[in-house]
Amino acid sequence: MKTETISVHTGQAKVVVDITGHVVAFVEGEGDGLVNVFVPHATAGVAILETGAGSDADLLDAIDRILPPDDGLYRHRHGSPGHGADHVLPAWIAPSIVVPVIEGRLALGTWQSIVLVDPNRDNPIRTMRLSMVTA
Repeated sequence: MKTETISVHTGQAKVVVDITGHVVAFVEGEGDGLVNVFVPHATAGVAILETGAGSDADLLDAIDRILPPDDGLYRHRHGSPGHGADHVLPAWIAPSIVVPVIEGRLALGTWQSIVLVDPNRDNPIRTMRLSMVTA
């Protein structure tokens, strides 16, 4: 199995970060297999999403509607205001995804990108693990 970690700067705001380029570079020339993208943090997730057409902002707005950043709603209350909601996020947006790789290329659809979803303003840098199993 091939594996490596990458660092992704997310800053001090809720963000959706396109990491497709990192994953493309990781699988390039590897043949056929499966790549797993994993974020080992309790307040972030990984998703496949169309980016650049407003879906990024729509996703963050939907997260705020599903998990309102209201400290009075959560038992988990340390960190910045609304941080309790951040800890519930991985139940809806998983911390990992698996994507097929065919002849060293991601088998994504035309408009699909791999994104890191990070609503937590308290951690400006995220570590992600990429792992590939080849056929």
